[in-house]
Amino acid sequence: MRVIGSINMDVVVEVERAPGTGETVLGSDYRLHPGGKGANQAVAAARLGAPVDMIGCLGQDAYGKALHEALQREALGLDHLHHVDTPSGAAFITVERNGQNRIVVAPGANAQLTAERLPSDLERTDWLLLQLEVPLETVATAARRVRSGGGRVVLNAAPARTLPDTLVEAVDYLVINETEAGVVLAVDPPTHAEDALQLANRLRTKHSTVVITLGAKGSVWSGPAGQGAVDALPVDVVDTTACGDAYVGALVWALSTGQPMWRAVELASANGALTATRAGAQPALPTIQELRCFASF
Repeated sequence: MRVIGSINMDVVVEVERAPGTGETVLGSDYRLHPGGKGANQAVAAARLGAPVDMIGCLGQDAYGKALHEALQREALGLDHLHHVDTPSGAAFITVERNGQNRIVVAPGANAQLTAERLPSDLERTDWLLLQLEVPLETVATAARRVRSGGGRVVLNAAPARTLPDTLVEAVDYLVINETEAGVVLAVDPPTHAEDALQLANRLRTKHSTVVITLGAKGSVWSGPAGQGAVDALPVDVVDTTACGDAYVGALVWALSTGQPMWRAVELASANGALTATRAGAQPALPTIQELRCFASF
């Protein structure tokens, strides 16, 4: 499996509530955690046992050095990490008492992951996982190349934006949350599984499967093999920062090991729920042993 995506340093501060327009609130001391959707999803899949190569860009700064060291501690292939003369990406995150978060991302070095920096043997990739925190042209080019070689392409379309038709046609699995589904289709976000299934059917192509996550209300999927829904597991929420990334990484891990769609969604949902019980992004991502204990499989 290969993951092409962002690598960020997360700057996290806890607050009673997020500030309103023009308002200042006091928070906790800030914490630094390795993050970025690409790196988070790569680590999530690797901790569950998937062989993962991470492809991305880091700055030649203190954050870049710390992020590289963090990735080296994981079971990841890092031969295609590029170090560029641009500050590393950073995400500024407020976490409210109820565990909900708000995130602003400064792309930094991630914006330097151009199509020219993609591996020359990308067509030999079996599973490719993408997000939208790196240039869209790079994402679309990578998806087309892998699909042309017979590989499977998974796109977590976050942050939400309009997707070019050439990218949509190259995607085998599209994963988005309820807010992102509303943005892509220019409609109100779905509030129930039935509404989400209708949107999933609108988003899918003849060959693709669409998964829409609904937070505490679970997730749904629709594709050539059918459709379904899974309830979220009830947990005491501490921090939702990397829950979506934990879900996506686990979903691709499960699919790549031959699990049926319904089971892959169940395992992804469990991995996301377990992540919500712990603070931080990558520090919160479960190992396979932790997921087995939590989900009893």
